[in-house]
Formats: sequence, structure tokens, C-alpha cells
Amino acid sequence: MKVSDEPIVVEQSFDNSKEEVWSAITELKQMREWFFDNIMEFEPRVGFKTSFALQSGERTFTHLWDITEVVPLEKIEYRWRYKEYPGISFVKFELNEKAGSTRLRLSTMVIADFPDGIPEFKRESGVQGWNYFIGEQLRAYLEKP
Repeated sequence: MKVSDEPIVVEQSFDNSKEEVWSAITELKQMREWFFDNIMEFEPRVGFKTSFALQSGERTFTHLWDITEVVPLEKIEYRWRYKEYPGISFVKFELNEKAGSTRLRLSTMVIADFPDGIPEFKRESGVQGWNYFIGEQLRAYLEKP
């Protein structure tokens, strides 16, 4: 992913309250159910930092998240980096409630290029990953009885 790439935007509506969706994207126990099961800690407050590692084949991706903006029940933004690789992006989750449903808009904007030659850093991989997490994983989690 490069600074010159269009931001990735994924929008999804849920038949859940804003409070339920907010809790799913900001409470550690719930995030482990649909997002990353190895997140060790998470707090939705500006200045909070966390890290956790994922393996993809031979490569390790230690996620480094810094919370940069929080408006409870409306939006949360992370600075998203990796310990092993250059590159910086900002990921923002925004919520809007309308007529009994909640619309989640996720956007990812790159502000420092990620390396070429690593499949996980291709824009298409980011689009596919966010559609999976928001459109499949979060949806299935929120639809559970």
C-alpha cells in the first residue's frame, strides 16, 4: 500500500444498535471473537498503545496500534504500523445510526509507503482483508443469537 493509493473504504450496515456495534469494535473480549484473537490488551482511549504478532508463512507482522482519536459511539482511529516493516496507515471506524440499523464506515489511509514485494501490503490484500473482517467476521459475530 502506498501513499498514492486511494484510501480503502468498506461500509456495512448492521441490524444492531450503535452501542452494540461500538462495543464489538472497542471491547477487548468482543474484538477477540471477530477481529484478532491474540490482541493482549485494548482500550478505546487516545494515547493507548498495543502490539501483537501474527504469522503469515515465514513472515511475522507485529501490529503496532496507537489510538489517535476517540469519540464514543461515533468513531475511533488507530495509527497502524508494523515492527518489522516501514509504512504507516490510519484506520478509522465511524458509526452512524439510521432507522434502527447502524452503518459502519471503515477507512484506511496510508501516510508512509509500505514495502513492495510483500503480498500482504498490496492494496488488493487490504481491500480483501477489510471486507472479510467487516463484511463477514463482524457481521457473523453481531448476528449471533
